[in-house]
Amino acid sequence: MSIELPTAKLDQLVARHAEVEALLAAGAEGEEYVRLGREFSDLSPVVEQVRALRAAERDLADARELLADPEMRDLAQSEVTRLEAELETLAKEVRLALLPKDAMDERGVILEVRAGTGGDEAALFAGDLFRMYARYAAEKGWSVELLSESEGTVGGYKEVVAAVHGRGAYARLKFESGVHRVQRVPDTETSGRIHTSAATVAVLPEAEDVDVDINESDLRIDVYRAQGAGGQHVNKTESAVRITHIPTGMVVAVQDERSQHRNKARAMALLRSRMLDEERQKADANRAADRKGQVGSGDRSERIRTYNFPQGRVTDHRINLTLYKLDEVMTGQALDEIIDPLLTEHQASLMAAADEA
Repeated sequence: MSIELPTAKLDQLVARHAEVEALLAAGAEGEEYVRLGREFSDLSPVVEQVRALRAAERDLADARELLADPEMRDLAQSEVTRLEAELETLAKEVRLALLPKDAMDERGVILEVRAGTGGDEAALFAGDLFRMYARYAAEKGWSVELLSESEGTVGGYKEVVAAVHGRGAYARLKFESGVHRVQRVPDTETSGRIHTSAATVAVLPEAEDVDVDINESDLRIDVYRAQGAGGQHVNKTESAVRITHIPTGMVVAVQDERSQHRNKARAMALLRSRMLDEERQKADANRAADRKGQVGSGDRSERIRTYNFPQGRVTDHRINLTLYKLDEVMTGQALDEIIDPLLTEHQASLMAAADEA
């Protein structure tokens, strides 16, 4: 087998998995139970792969012993060839599982889509992007909870913010952050001229209470009457909530629910996620080894993808990938055909960094 694996590290993982399982069985409670449960969940798939690898190693050793038996040699050689190929695959999977994990990968996300340059057409495109992600979420069995929206004058959104709840949503969507560009003929264009517009996407991991410590005295909470498109009031009670974090000046607002209590809870969740994202971006900027790689940093100012409607193509500029499946991408059905290569490229860059270390 050409792939070398750290045997001692694998032993430690298996031992830790058993230790955590015993602690959970012994009756851990509260935050300790949550922490151990999460660790056990993270370790389980890796340990399962390690066990499969070691079972295949034992089977291979047995098959090689049979090579000495003239009557069993042909059958044993066939089994050795099969097991060597299986071991190679299992070793790659274990090596991939040992790569550094983003602690937020299994979480849901806060998805923010904002119209950029291009006026009404940019707002329409922002709406198209949001629907693309909502349909993709439905394909994955995730739920989408609208937090706030500001509609465009002719449709779409000037800004829309939603929570996408589902395990692993951040791992799949985190490389969507950046500037998305569209090239198409607007419905209002009489001469058939192609316009270029843009929308900005931000994908933040959903924050938990333990991630960000927020002092209530640092908050200013304002309530007001929710407004719809054109500024008309959509209800008669002051249920919309705006929260300002005074030390940072960060402001969030939620008005989707008629319940002031629910809007406040949603606004606090949004504030935590934005503060967590800011902390993570600062940590990434200060890290000596820049993790941009070929898939980019996820910087919202970076143009990552172009959607060309006349040609029916989508191009991701970070990995020079072009698909002539625009309709399928916009319905969310073919979005994985872009996300999978991005994840593969990211994993390859992590492996290369690990080899250099």
